[in-house]
Amino acid sequence: MLKRLFLLILLFSLQRSAKAQYYFRGSEYGIAAGGSQYFGDLNEDYGFKFVRPAFGAFVRLHLNPYISIKGAVNYTRVGYADKYSSNPYNQKRNLSFQSNVFEAVVQAEFNFFRFTTGEVGNRWTPYLTGGVGAFYYNPFTELDGKKYYLKPLGTEGQNSIAGNRAYHKVAMCFPVGVGFKYWLRPGMNIGFEVADRLTLTDYLDDVSTTYVGSNYFPNDPQTQNPAYYLQDRSIEIDPSDPLGRPGKQRGNSSTKDQYLMFMVNLSFQLRVYKCPAYMNRGIMDF
Repeated sequence: MLKRLFLLILLFSLQRSAKAQYYFRGSEYGIAAGGSQYFGDLNEDYGFKFVRPAFGAFVRLHLNPYISIKGAVNYTRVGYADKYSSNPYNQKRNLSFQSNVFEAVVQAEFNFFRFTTGEVGNRWTPYLTGGVGAFYYNPFTELDGKKYYLKPLGTEGQNSIAGNRAYHKVAMCFPVGVGFKYWLRPGMNIGFEVADRLTLTDYLDDVSTTYVGSNYFPNDPQTQNPAYYLQDRSIEIDPSDPLGRPGKQRGNSSTKDQYLMFMVNLSFQLRVYKCPAYMNRGIMDF
């Protein structure tokens, strides 16, 4: 009788102990919303004149109260135009682009303070984050009110000249940033994250190297080849002095393009009722 009573008390104690930390090992699922901004050949001054909405969803796994791993999928639209620049040369260059961006990333999060949802006294923490991912992009622009995807047009001669100017529509990115976590109630967390995406492409904006000259884009006045007009849009500003002479700078190939995402997130952490392994062993031994 005493043995059974002792066993019941022990099981009750272990159950309470497990429930006290059931959120820590639980998987966390969340959604995020915010904005984004591109930086690159058309935005070398890091302006914020083309901020667009960004959305995403993520799963977070807590390795311990200080380190987490997050997998996320996000969508946004990036873009910019030379008309926003204060540089006279860029204004005359007159290029512009937009692109939908779909990304999948894996990030590690390093909390400054101990963080466990539902744990009194450890309600919030700032954190650092870094990771790796891939994203899909397909730059386009408008001419006379009509939308044109730029990659097939080869505006820097990718389809016409020798050299490694061709690019793919999928590239790698490396998110690096900071964030903040706060639990509203046990199992419900809110946060904010700002992370710059360093990329391995310089063609997110379809601009990278030099002009190849209009001779590579034969134009029939009857059919009006859009590549002819889009490879050098300075003629829209000053038809008498176009920039598009062969070898003249069109972009800056020494740096890669980037895009920044800043998002608020709301997440829910599932409960885990399993007792720690050493507790289970103790019960079995008993």
